[in-house]
Amino acid sequence: MADDLSRNIDDFVRRDFTFDGVTKPVMITGDRGPAVIVIHEVYGFTPHLARLCRWIRDAGFRVYAPVLVGRADATNTEKVELGRILSLCVSREFTLFASNRASPIVDWLKPLARQLHKDCGGKGVGVIGMCLTGGFALNMAVDPSVVAPVLSQPSMPPRDPAGIDASPAEIARVKARIAEEGLKVRAWRFEGDALCRQPRFDTLSALLGDGFLPVVLPDSAGNPAGMKAQGRPPHSVFTGDLVDAPGEPTRVAADELIQFYRERLLG
Repeated sequence: MADDLSRNIDDFVRRDFTFDGVTKPVMITGDRGPAVIVIHEVYGFTPHLARLCRWIRDAGFRVYAPVLVGRADATNTEKVELGRILSLCVSREFTLFASNRASPIVDWLKPLARQLHKDCGGKGVGVIGMCLTGGFALNMAVDPSVVAPVLSQPSMPPRDPAGIDASPAEIARVKARIAEEGLKVRAWRFEGDALCRQPRFDTLSALLGDGFLPVVLPDSAGNPAGMKAQGRPPHSVFTGDLVDAPGEPTRVAADELIQFYRERLLG
């Protein structure tokens, strides 16, 4: 297997999926178990994202990482590029600034989840969205194929700290699944994160009640070589700001994430 943070992703294969006339590449690793969809941050598919995919794969899952922006390899850098932000702002697939609305790209991700449940079997599909895509896991949870949604530092809409990128109809459907099926929505953020603030978690707690299971990590748990090295509070719980060492709070969080998938997808 490739080194954890290598740009070598020979242990992944690319497959293109088409829904409603839109084709996207998906990076896949693992050949057994239920499906888990790992949706990248604004950087695209990176070595840190590949590492998370491998950890989930090694726990007994087939991992699918759709490439929504950037290149379909691990050469994408974990830097916010102006060109990337401008392209997202004008893209018809992403709704960056509106509250109470899902990005249109979610309408491509939901049939992907249904297809993967059909292909891989099991109780359903796990999903994790991060930062830009953090709320996508909640949007996708309206579909019965998604039984383990995870929101990692959901950051949209950026100008409304208490806002969420989900419509009232989507929230109503998720609440119904919580009541009728025992659905659980897990979420993580860092305490001082300037992009995903506590008011957003407060909103989700108020809307979803006991079905929303948030974890807030202290900023001291963030990787010194991550956002802290830029003089900013940590942000990326499972990728760039994770400290990969036994007992570290972020590594414990990754273990808890995987355990959540075991419980919800394997029983």
